[in-house]
Amino acid sequence: MTQRFSKPNNFADQTVSLAHGNGGRFMRELIEQIFVRHLQNDLLDTNADAAFIPLADNLTELVVTTDGFTVEPLEFPGGDIGSLAVHGTVNDLAVSGATPLYLTLNTFIEEGLELKVLERVVQSMALACKACNVKIVAGDTKVLRRGQGGGIYFATTGIGQRISKKRLGLKQIQIGDLIILSGSVGDHGTAVMLAREQFGLSGTLKSDAASVLPITQALQDLDGLRFMRDPTRGGVATIVHEIAQVIKCSVRLYEQTIPVNEQVKVVCDLLGYDPLYMACEGRVLAVIAPEFAAQAVNKLQQLGYFESAIVGRIEEGRAQAFLETELGGERILQELEADSLPRIC
Repeated sequence: MTQRFSKPNNFADQTVSLAHGNGGRFMRELIEQIFVRHLQNDLLDTNADAAFIPLADNLTELVVTTDGFTVEPLEFPGGDIGSLAVHGTVNDLAVSGATPLYLTLNTFIEEGLELKVLERVVQSMALACKACNVKIVAGDTKVLRRGQGGGIYFATTGIGQRISKKRLGLKQIQIGDLIILSGSVGDHGTAVMLAREQFGLSGTLKSDAASVLPITQALQDLDGLRFMRDPTRGGVATIVHEIAQVIKCSVRLYEQTIPVNEQVKVVCDLLGYDPLYMACEGRVLAVIAPEFAAQAVNKLQQLGYFESAIVGRIEEGRAQAFLETELGGERILQELEADSLPRIC
């Protein structure tokens, strides 16, 4: 099974496909040509993980994000849909420079789901909330007919607070900035894929699903920090494409320094996947001024994120993403279009 990068059809002639939800180009086109076209306002920024809403005191900002979770299977090595919903929402706030405070929860349950499964997932969600110091303060529940859902779907809203006036975002990135990764890539996507038992493969790999708040809090005090993002759907490659397209520059990744778990390498080699396009759920990709990059990596390693490394650079050139291979060659990183791994988060 190989990741496909096909030419798009005319948007007006398309129907919705799984590729419209993979975080890649089709999803971006769907958002821009339908949602943004009709719903655009001065607070809606589809290039950000969260919206910033100034408060009357002008000292703090309310930060709001929303997310949906459809992962299959519901329980996987290293986590489940309950803890994933909390971590995923908390992480979108954290990489925006906010302190997460409150969540709301919408639950869509398929008829026939065993209540013991639901209870395990909700217990896991409660533990994750406690660990992240957030509270679920409102919610809604719907039940879908048998065969019309995937067991459980969750939709969340996260509310946080940002006191620092430092503005992070894609447009803050400058030529010469360096790219940092906090840990190995592709662990979550590969662990979930193995848990589906579709390919007769097994292993001990666990998802990296976790709160990234300790990482973002360690980085956000550095003067040279420009941008943070958690590489979920579409992985690291999708984020660097977004950087290139928004700031109209080249992004170069260094294969030699990108941390990849050996089990992830083996599975991807066997099945034709690329770890750079596989989802992570507990990692941060950050862009930082070059004079602060070594300090940032050292700070993360002191916190126990030993695989943290400088993995790329922002360069002058056309809006494209490149991978500098271990042998010194170069290949273009194509933008992900087809979705060969739906319901990964």
